[in-house]
Amino acid sequence: MGGPAGAPPPVVVLTGPTGAGKSEWALRLAAELPLEIVSVDSALVYRGMDLGTAKPTREARERVPHHLIDILDPEESYSAGRFVADAVTLIAAIRARGRIPLLVGGTMLYLRALNAGLADLPRGTLELRHAIDARAARLGWPALHAELAALDRESAARIHPNDPQRIQRALEVCYLSGRPLSQLQRATHAPLAEPMLRWALAPQDRGALHAGIARRFARMMEQGLLAEVARLRARPRLTAEHPAMRAVGYRQLWAHLAGHGTLDEAVARAIAATRQLAKRQLTWLKSDRGIKWIDPQAAGAYESWNCELRRVLEGFSPT
Repeated sequence: MGGPAGAPPPVVVLTGPTGAGKSEWALRLAAELPLEIVSVDSALVYRGMDLGTAKPTREARERVPHHLIDILDPEESYSAGRFVADAVTLIAAIRARGRIPLLVGGTMLYLRALNAGLADLPRGTLELRHAIDARAARLGWPALHAELAALDRESAARIHPNDPQRIQRALEVCYLSGRPLSQLQRATHAPLAEPMLRWALAPQDRGALHAGIARRFARMMEQGLLAEVARLRARPRLTAEHPAMRAVGYRQLWAHLAGHGTLDEAVARAIAATRQLAKRQLTWLKSDRGIKWIDPQAAGAYESWNCELRRVLEGFSPT
């Protein structure tokens, strides 16, 4: 499946649920091919959030160029729109250097925005968000999810009844625009001229994935994650409401340090939240028919992917 001689290589994506081994595979591939890694992770953009995000080591980043890591302070916000603009610019620059762009990460909203574009959505208002939050406090988020299903069945099918942030935004769009979010999203255009080639690492044994998530979080704690969160809490302008501190692991440990529950309870909640995140990521991936699935635990999985990718890249040149 080679391309025309002299044509730039396709944009390669390695995604999958948290804890599946994406970063390890990317670094292994980088030792064999001239590539640069573009992070697709909404938490890796933040400085000072190293252990809880499983951020690549400084040595790894010196050995292989990484992008969109440590570009913001945790008091700042990053959006899918900014990610798309940054990623498009980086892809062009990496190709201009004669190298292959490899996008690695599991923030599915960012990947979908880069692959399909961003809808022109109305800007939300604080008053409307507070009104939706107040109704959710009275009725519960599942009730608001049922209301969303009546207004936008397609979006409701993609959003979990206990995902308040996405329910709130989908309702907000319906109220402000008078049109379903799913309808507005279909009227978008892809930011890239060429399609992305997407592979997802997803262990078929979900029990093994869950056990791996628990082991990884235990390692993070041993390496000093609680102290990392304590340092973040000491920042005078950083609060639990900032997007950075809503990341799994950080949110639960912050609550413990604020006096809500024991450390063991916080760790258990963090592991459960990470497993729920992996489940949501898998749900998103299953809705994308352009994804090729790989079980990283299967014998020879990496070697098979490597061979397939080399066949795809044959005949292309980065510039």
